Amino acid sequence: MVYDNFIEFEVYGEYALFSDPITRVGGEKFTYQIPTYEAIKGVLHSIYWKPVLIWIVDEVRVMNPIQTETKGIRTIKYNKNANDLSYYTYLKDCRYQVKAHFIWNENRPELKSDRKEEKHYNIAKRMIQKGGRRDVFLGCRECQAYVEPCKFGKGEGHYDGKGGMSFGMMYHGITYPDEAYSEETKNKMTVNLWNATMKDGIIEYISPKDCIHKMIREMKMKHFENQYEDFVSDEEWEEDM
Repeated sequence: MVYDNFIEFEVYGEYALFSDPITRVGGEKFTYQIPTYEAIKGVLHSIYWKPVLIWIVDEVRVMNPIQTETKGIRTIKYNKNANDLSYYTYLKDCRYQVKAHFIWNENRPELKSDRKEEKHYNIAKRMIQKGGRRDVFLGCRECQAYVEPCKFGKGEGHYDGKGGMSFGMMYHGITYPDEAYSEETKNKMTVNLWNATMKDGIIEYISPKDCIHKMIREMKMKHFENQYEDFVSDEEWEEDM
């Protein structure tokens, strides 16, 4: 399905680390071979985000060869004032094309007056041209990244014409209460898993509601006061035009 408010951009960085948060507890970090849905959603939030909307990642195109590099990292021990040595395995020389769109957050009826598609769509496109509103990173904070406009599918990618690849069961992302889509996910934090595949370098992400779900814990949604309904005023929008 093609949406009128879809955006396209390229995100790139020297390193990336995409992993299941559960595997990071022991101090060692090891990356997946491809971006998680949650990591790309984080990039979109750094570009432009308001609580009135929810970003949906449609497709990611892997432009560069998948390569890893392991580094020895000195970390602080939890139980004493000393350092420890951990090994982090990163992806290196990363470049991805992204196609995404947004929908309205139906869990935020108090922000209904700010459901102005043209306003948010045009701001998002301008933020891509400016490199994002906040710092962009790929998976982890130390993996600084940059964004710029692009035409999805344009240019030569390393995996063009190389057929399908399967990456098995992967962490997809987390559904928080403010983005709940059913009674089962309401007022809960839910982790999502999926069987990841890539064809000719393109990953087509499934929707969070189509994933395998596991409830983590009960969690209440934050509510905003009425005076904060219009998070981006019409005056600010017109000044940016």
